Amino acid sequence: MFRSPKIFFRVLAFAEAVSWTLLIGGMILRATNDLDIAVSIGGGIHGFVFLAYGATAVIVAKNQRWSPGPTAIALISAIIPYATIPVDLWLARSGRLDGPWRTAATADPKDHSWHDRALRVLLQKPALIGGGLAGVVVLVFVALLVIGPPGS
Repeated sequence: MFRSPKIFFRVLAFAEAVSWTLLIGGMILRATNDLDIAVSIGGGIHGFVFLAYGATAVIVAKNQRWSPGPTAIALISAIIPYATIPVDLWLARSGRLDGPWRTAATADPKDHSWHDRALRVLLQKPALIGGGLAGVVVLVFVALLVIGPPGS
């Protein structure tokens, strides 16, 4: 499904924007119709997609060898409603999303670090990385649910 870093990032950037819509819609329903469940549902979905987007941004940044600046912008964009869409467009236009997954080592000295080798192993087994990332996101999500919503 995610044949390239560009597609992977774009799908999660769009999903993050949609999840903002669900959260904001839930907040409106709570304020106008006293439907607290709407925020619970929209907030839960948003929280999960927020974490998944963050994990995606880190993986794509590592694969594409982004500097700390674009990586930070991609991560921070999830905090601002709908900002992931213009950030995705900026990253695509600047060529930062171009190229394939780095599944094989090259002559680049950066390819010989332990974290680059680990990334290649995971990218060669997409079911492993997908399942592992989903598991980590679920664990963090559950931990945050146990802690409680922001401001409580």
